[in-house]
Amino acid sequence: MEGGVYNPRTVEEVFRDFKGRRAAIVKALTTDVQEFYQQCDPEKENLCLYGLPNEEWEVNLPAEEVPPELPEPALGINFARDGLSEKEWLSLVAIHSDTWLLSVSFYFGSRFSFDKSDRKRLFNMINEVPTIYEVVTGIANAKKQSKDKSSSADNQNGNKSKSNSKLRTSEGKSSKTKQADKEEEGSDEEDEDEHSDTLCGACGDGDGTDEFWICCDACEIWFHGKCVKITPARAEHIKQYKCPSCSNKRARP
Repeated sequence: MEGGVYNPRTVEEVFRDFKGRRAAIVKALTTDVQEFYQQCDPEKENLCLYGLPNEEWEVNLPAEEVPPELPEPALGINFARDGLSEKEWLSLVAIHSDTWLLSVSFYFGSRFSFDKSDRKRLFNMINEVPTIYEVVTGIANAKKQSKDKSSSADNQNGNKSKSNSKLRTSEGKSSKTKQADKEEEGSDEEDEDEHSDTLCGACGDGDGTDEFWICCDACEIWFHGKCVKITPARAEHIKQYKCPSCSNKRARP
């Protein structure tokens, strides 16, 4: 216990205090778990787990003064030690410790009159850090691994569909496909009806909605790629597409 001698006054100082106490408790419940377990003797009086700003932890009796200088951790964690499995007990202590850390941080916030924006900023900074419970139970690592796998899968899928995405969007080039036009116009269902009426400027046929289409940047008429002899691979390298008719107009003297 600290006797109330340390009083962080800014958001950054309170968050630094939070991180120090959090690191201490994480250490007690993970790397120092055997020592922590032994100190929580059920035969002793009500004990509390304290995390200190210097990243050290201690198991001690609660403060004698009433009310205490700082909010107190959960009392009697030692009494539950032998009534639960070690994993369940550590998880219980972790949950109470998370609650205590928040109460200490916002105690400082209230004491030094943090306004709404400061309290929000403090909470957001705290919320970016995994809870002690997540660390102790392995949830934090599981979330990180899941996120990494998801990110890796997204990257792989992105690489596989890179050429397709270039053909289906108009970003970086003026020539567009029918599917890209759908995405820009609005909802899928409405666009499906709208574009089902689109006729190819070359053959006059509206069929082949699953085929490759390309839009002329001059007259803005859609064409089947096969009708104007443009393949998806070739379209990737066309910055400004002009249909045969518009190209002939430009070529005339």
